Amino acid sequence: MTAHAPITEKPSAPSRASKVQQIVTPRGIKAWLVEDYAVPLVAFDFAFKAGATNDPAGKAGATNMLSALLDEGAGDLDSDAFHRALDDKAVELSFHAGHDTLSGDLKTLSRHVDSAFDLVQLAVNKPRFDADAIERVKAQTVAGLKHEANDPDALAGRAWRRAAFPAHPYANPVSGDLETVPAIAREDIASLHRKIMARGNLRIAAVGAIDAARLTAYIDKVFGDLPENPDVADVPEIEPSSGARTVVDLDVPQTAIRFSLPGIPRKDPDYMTAIVVNHILGGGTFSSWLFQEVREVRGLAYSVWSHLHNYNKAALFSGGTSTKNERAAESISVIEEQIARLVKDGPTADELEKAKKYLIGSYALRFDTSTKIAGNLVSLQVEDYPVEFLDQRNGLIAAVTLDEVNRVAKRMFDGKKLLVAAAGRPVGM
Repeated sequence: MTAHAPITEKPSAPSRASKVQQIVTPRGIKAWLVEDYAVPLVAFDFAFKAGATNDPAGKAGATNMLSALLDEGAGDLDSDAFHRALDDKAVELSFHAGHDTLSGDLKTLSRHVDSAFDLVQLAVNKPRFDADAIERVKAQTVAGLKHEANDPDALAGRAWRRAAFPAHPYANPVSGDLETVPAIAREDIASLHRKIMARGNLRIAAVGAIDAARLTAYIDKVFGDLPENPDVADVPEIEPSSGARTVVDLDVPQTAIRFSLPGIPRKDPDYMTAIVVNHILGGGTFSSWLFQEVREVRGLAYSVWSHLHNYNKAALFSGGTSTKNERAAESISVIEEQIARLVKDGPTADELEKAKKYLIGSYALRFDTSTKIAGNLVSLQVEDYPVEFLDQRNGLIAAVTLDEVNRVAKRMFDGKKLLVAAAGRPVGM
C-alpha cells in the first residue's frame, strides 16, 4: 500500500508528536509516553494485534470471553479478591476484544502505580480461568445475547455482518451467539491466551505522572515474560460484498437498517479525502446531507449516520438508521438518492470548507484527557501510523480540494449498489 504523503508545512498548532517519547525496553518492547504531571494520574493502554478472528471454529465469542476473564481472578487472588485489590487502591482496569485486537486499559493514581502494575502483571501472565468465573461470564454473555435476539439494531447488525463478509471470520460477532458461546471450554480460552498475547504484536501508550525509566521497568515486569511472537490465524483480505438486501423478520413497529459498500484502506492516498467525503455525506451529525434529507426535510428518522471503518483485512463505508416500517423503503431510497447526488454534483466549495474546518477543529477533542490521549496513541500504533501523523493529520485534511472530493466520491460510490440489511417488518423491501 502507498504510504501517506508527508506534510512539509510547519504545523500552526503546538506539536503533539514532539511531546511523545518513543521508548524501547531492555526486552525490546516499544511504547509511546507522554509525561504530564498536572494531575497525579497515570493512564496506561495496550493492545495485542490479534482478536476474535482467532476464535476456534464453531466457538465464536471465545476471545471475548478471554477479555472478560482476565480480571476475574489471577495468581493467588480469586475473582472477589482481585476486584477488592483494585477497589482498595481505586485502580480502574478493564479488557476488551475486537475482531483484530485484544486490548486493556488502566487508570490509577500515581501513588498507587506500583500496586496497579502488580495487578496488571497478574492479569496478563497468570489469569486463573476458574470454573465458577467462566460459568458466570458465560451466563452474562448468554443473557446479553438473548436480549439482542429482540433488538432490531443488533439483529440488523448481525445480518449485515453475515452478508458483508460471507465465509470470513469478520462475519462472526465478537460476542459470539447462542449456539457457540455454550460450547466454549476453558482450554479454548487458555489456548487463546497463550497464542494471542505476545511481545511481538503488543502496542503500548502511557500518559501522566510517570517518567520513561519507571515506565520501562513496569512494561518489562508486566509483559517481559510473554512469548516473543504470537501464534495467530492468517486472516485473508476481503472486499465486503455489495448489492444484496437482507431482511430479518421481527414484529416491531420500526425497522433498523444497516448499509455498506467497500471502503478505502487507511493507507490509500485517497483515504483523507474519503474522510471528508463521508463527513459531508453522513458523518457530520447535523450538517450532513443524509441528516438534512432523511430527518430534517422528510422526517423519516431521528438519526442517520455513515462512517469509514478499517479492519486489518477489509475497508468499509457503512451507515445506518431506524424508521417506521412503512417508511423503510423510502428511507433507503433517499439515502441512495443523496449518494447519487454526491457522485453527480458533488458538494459546494462552502460545504467542503465547513467540513474541513470541523474535522480539523474537532481533532483536538480526541486528546483532551489522559485516557483519551493514551487510547488514541495506541490506536495509531495498531493502525501502523508513525508518531509524526499527530502533526500531519490536520494538514492532510486542509489540503483536500474540491476536485479531489469529486473524484474520490465517484471512486467510492459511482456504479455501486448498497448492501442493505434490515430488522423489523419493512414495507416494500
